[in-house]
Amino acid sequence: MKIQRREMSVLERVYYPEIIKGLWITSRHFFKNLALHSLHAVGLAQGHAAMVTIEYPDVRRPSPPASRTRHRLTRRADGTPKCVACMMCATACPSDCIYIEAGEHPDPAIEKYPVRFDIDMSKCVFCGFCVEACPKDAIRMDTGIVELGWHDRRDLIFDINHLMREDPSIPLGDTPPAFKLTQLVR
Repeated sequence: MKIQRREMSVLERVYYPEIIKGLWITSRHFFKNLALHSLHAVGLAQGHAAMVTIEYPDVRRPSPPASRTRHRLTRRADGTPKCVACMMCATACPSDCIYIEAGEHPDPAIEKYPVRFDIDMSKCVFCGFCVEACPKDAIRMDTGIVELGWHDRRDLIFDINHLMREDPSIPLGDTPPAFKLTQLVR
């Protein structure tokens, strides 16, 4: 089905009337909220809500409980990752941003462990398929951290040390890694 586009009028092609309309809408919201906040300050018009600016990042809007935020790897009681390098998360990932290298675990009860577990956050689409595919509940997206601002793209590749950290919001160089792969090799 082909959609017919309406031809723009001469005034719409000039853009000045459209700019004036936009300024009118913005000014209307500004003065309405200014009046409502002024009335609220003196105890009037309490039944009418006015817009409130959230001063991000100092004040953060609460995110819903089911929101998908940055990844983390869960641990066993001994501090090693729960991940058994089954590659289910990497297989389920539609953006192909998870890279895992498996190694043989020294504990015979655990078949494999990830020698390398990287997530390229510059490719991730936050779909949550990796979390759903994991049979061991080893990967989660419940950190509550949504910021992904770095100066270098290479910093957006999170390795196992970053994913296992207690507080992943602290930049990588500020704290020692929470898990070292040398703990498994003796």
